[in-house]
Amino acid sequence: MKKIIILIVSLPLFIACNKNAVTGRNQLSLIPESQLQEMAVTQYKSFLTENKVVSTTSNKDAEMVVRVGTRIAHAITDYYTKQGKGDILKGYKWEFNLVDNKQVNAWCMPGGKVVVYTGLLPIAQNEAALAIVLGHEITHAVAQHGNERMSKEILAQGLGELANVATSGNQQVNNIFNTVYGPGSQLAYTLPNSRKEEYEADHYGLIFAAMAGYNPREAIAFWERMIAASNGQAPPEFLSDHPADANRIDKLNGYMNEALKYYKPVK
Repeated sequence: MKKIIILIVSLPLFIACNKNAVTGRNQLSLIPESQLQEMAVTQYKSFLTENKVVSTTSNKDAEMVVRVGTRIAHAITDYYTKQGKGDILKGYKWEFNLVDNKQVNAWCMPGGKVVVYTGLLPIAQNEAALAIVLGHEITHAVAQHGNERMSKEILAQGLGELANVATSGNQQVNNIFNTVYGPGSQLAYTLPNSRKEEYEADHYGLIFAAMAGYNPREAIAFWERMIAASNGQAPPEFLSDHPADANRIDKLNGYMNEALKYYKPVK
C-alpha cells in the first residue's frame, strides 16, 4: 500500500518532467510556457510604465541594445528552426529596452521580453560584451529556467495539483511568478540548482552570442571587469544564486572552444 501511495504522489512529477530541447536535461515543468508568456507581457508592460525607458531615436546605447538583442534572437531562431526545433521559441515576440537605472543588471522574461539597465554598460564597454550578457539572459528564458524554479516553488507550497497550477487567475501562482521573474529576485530554496542554471546560461549564452557574430572570448574580459567593479564585495558563492566570478571564468574557458566553432564576426 505504501508503494502505491508513493507512486500516486510521484506520478505528477514524472508527467511534468520534460527533456529540455536546449540543454538536453530533464527538468520540472508544471506550467504551460504559453501561460508564462502571457504573465510576462503583463509584468513587462508594468515595469516599462514604472521605469524610465531610454529612447532608441535619440540614444546610441539604446540602439545598441536593440541591435545586439535582435541579432542574437535571429541567430537563435535560425539555428533551432534548421534543427527542426522551432517550437522552442513558439510565442516569442522579442522586445529589447534600455532602462535608466544604475544597477548592473539585465534580464529576459518568457516570450523574449528583455531589459538592460544603463548601469551595466560602463562595465560591458562594447557590443561583444553586451552580447555575452544578453546571450546569458536569453538562455535563461529559452531554457525555461524560470518555469523550473516556479515549478519547484509550487511543489514546495503544496500547489502541485496540475489543474490548480494551470490557471493565471491563481493568486498564489501569480505571486510565485512575480517572485521568480521580478528584477533582482532570489529564491533561497533553489540556490544550488540555480547555480546549475547559471552555468547552463553561461554555456549556451556564449554559443548564442558567437552565432550572432560576437567574439565569445570577450566573456572573459567582461567577467574580469565585473570582478574589478565588485571591489571584493560579492557574496560567497554558497550564499548567492550566481557562481563565484573566478569559478565562472574557469567554466567559460572550458566552453570557449565549442563556442568558437560558431563564431563568424559581424560584418
